[in-house]
Amino acid sequence: DRRDTPYLTDEIKDAFEKRYAHRYPNRQAMALPILHEIQHHYNWLPHQAIEEAAAFLDMEASKLLDTATFYEEFFLQPRGKHTIWVCQSVSCEVMNEAKITEAISDKLGILPGETTDDDKFTFMKVECIGACGGAPCMLVDETLHENLTPENVGDVLDKLD
Repeated sequence: DRRDTPYLTDEIKDAFEKRYAHRYPNRQAMALPILHEIQHHYNWLPHQAIEEAAAFLDMEASKLLDTATFYEEFFLQPRGKHTIWVCQSVSCEVMNEAKITEAISDKLGILPGETTDDDKFTFMKVECIGACGGAPCMLVDETLHENLTPENVGDVLDKLD
């Protein structure tokens, strides 16, 4: 669905120009930062926003969409208020990541890749968070939680509004 109000507002464009444009050799090189900026504002990447960003960057929307679909941290569908990323690297797997995943699924009633009916949580699995010393671990939004157990993972989720 298209909306009359642009996603990529003049305020966002101006702030983006001041913060990033001087750091890149051309406008197309700013593809990842603009996708992050849009997702930060709206919690996902609406198709209209991708089209607007592509025009802003002087590139084809299909190329920007290709970039967005390559990286798993970008969402092309609305997601929950909180995003849970459970690490499934070898270190986390050895430290019982499967039990963490099961505990989260049981608590929220969803599987990885799904969002709760109340749009509070989106549950994802990721190859590596880069916190192997604290395995098993997960990110909730941008907060790292390490040394998880099936018992304490529920406590982490209970503390979220």
